[in-house]
Amino acid sequence: MAATYKDAGVDLDVYAESMSRLPGLMHRTFSPRVIPSDGGFAGLFSLDFAGKLFSRNYEDPVMVSGTDGVGTKLIIAQQTGHHATVGIDLVGMCVNDLLCTGAEPLFFLDYVAMGKDDPSRLEQIVRGISDGCVEADMALLGGETAIMPDCYDDEKYDLAGFAVGVVDRKKLIDGKRISEGDVVLGLASDGLHSNGYSLVRKVISDAGLNWGDTPQGLGGQSLSEVCLTPTRIYTKAIRKVLGQSGQTQHGQPGSSENVLHGLAHITGGGIEENLDRILPSGVDAMIDASSWQRPAIFDWLQQTGEIAESEMRRVFNMGVGMIAVVSDDDAAEVLTTLDSSGVEAFPIGKIVAGSGKVHYQD
Repeated sequence: MAATYKDAGVDLDVYAESMSRLPGLMHRTFSPRVIPSDGGFAGLFSLDFAGKLFSRNYEDPVMVSGTDGVGTKLIIAQQTGHHATVGIDLVGMCVNDLLCTGAEPLFFLDYVAMGKDDPSRLEQIVRGISDGCVEADMALLGGETAIMPDCYDDEKYDLAGFAVGVVDRKKLIDGKRISEGDVVLGLASDGLHSNGYSLVRKVISDAGLNWGDTPQGLGGQSLSEVCLTPTRIYTKAIRKVLGQSGQTQHGQPGSSENVLHGLAHITGGGIEENLDRILPSGVDAMIDASSWQRPAIFDWLQQTGEIAESEMRRVFNMGVGMIAVVSDDDAAEVLTTLDSSGVEAFPIGKIVAGSGKVHYQD
């Protein structure tokens, strides 16, 4: 009997049904800069608006790109059958990195690899990606769905995301303006975000708990609800702050320079390893770990798993998903702007003379 692709584990009719569910999820993210190309081999995006009203008038545009995944958080989604939020995580992990350069997010591409085609599950995943793109103010321009039965079990899948943005060269944020006396602001996370899940799963497994359990200390939420809370996307808050003008070195208002001297997305490695990446060699960041209240999941994990504080700080964001470094003169106004954008933020440290390192003040 002649072999078919279906015999090998790939049903092209089911694949076609899956693909038919996706265009609407993409179109809801489109801006006027997207050039329609349904059915084309690549997505098309105009760097600037054609009309004068919304024109960006770039002087020296620099393209910014980043890629990331969701890590073993996907295992929880697969084990619980809740696939609707990991797509938000995928966008968040990519776009939050992009924002650290001061870039305006433009568009996003996704890659979904599955062991078995499942139109409903794929639609849930891509709806989450679409939701994330709406929150991140970027177009879901295209993607790829690969059915690979020999690489993944039927219920397994993996995700990768790719974000592209643009920033005028003179407005790039690279940390070089960070100086002694600056204030370190912490932007609250929504919990674990998308890092440290191998340790999270080990703690829960070693404790003999299930995803549906509601242990004390988590406010009545189940472990799956807490652990699948999606990564916070900071686009609207950061873009609003970037609309402010900062103080000059002598405290005179009206400077066209970015109010933000540095931005760090707090992912694997925690505050120490991520903030360290943007510090100039002549300064240190002194972080006061008592200056914010961390979400309950971190205390629960630490107590249940008997995890050392140093390990917690190295693996998790500890309640701070993004860090902004600003001048002391601008800190109060930036905090007000962040609060008005729906993001809780708080001063968590100071920039002092040093050698480009992060230290905790316990």
